[in-house]
Amino acid sequence: MAPNHLSVRQMREEEKALIVELLKDGVKDTENRVALHALTRPPALLLLAAASSGLRFVLASFALALLLPVALAVAALKLMVRMRWGSLPSDSGLGGPWVAVWGTDDVCGVLALRPGPSRGSLSVARLAVARWHRRRGVGTKLLAFAEAQARAWARQAGGPRAKLIVPAPVGARGATALLEGRGYHPEGGWGWMGHTFVREFMKEF
Repeated sequence: MAPNHLSVRQMREEEKALIVELLKDGVKDTENRVALHALTRPPALLLLAAASSGLRFVLASFALALLLPVALAVAALKLMVRMRWGSLPSDSGLGGPWVAVWGTDDVCGVLALRPGPSRGSLSVARLAVARWHRRRGVGTKLLAFAEAQARAWARQAGGPRAKLIVPAPVGARGATALLEGRGYHPEGGWGWMGHTFVREFMKEF
């Protein structure tokens, strides 16, 4: 196999610890984007200001009353993101997780899928690329593999069309550009108080 050959295969059991570390490293950028976006929304700023004002009557330090609500909110948001994307998902019955590999053994990305909300649809549960392999086509390779799995799943489930749903945090310009370049469009997402923190991109084929 050529040293620069990129392939996708099933994750091996002995690679599990490496993949978990890859996911943890990849989620650091995501958690920072989500925290920054969430805490700069007007409702969040209002709640933080109210909490700081209340704490000023309890704490002797003005700086502590100002910083404590922010620190707790950031910690809570980061914990939520790590629990959602920073570990391997449970078995969904779809096979995987799959890993992208340079050459014979250089694992550089991971993909996990789960059944989507409608018949014949799949959702990406995990998609991460190792930091030192980004912008080398790894994400594109994994996404193309996910689309092939979605087609096979739709045929098996008897769905009218294959559909793949991929979540991406608001502010992740690289992921958004990749998805839009492959024909995905935003359709829903999740957030708080009317503000979206993570958008879900969808493609039918």
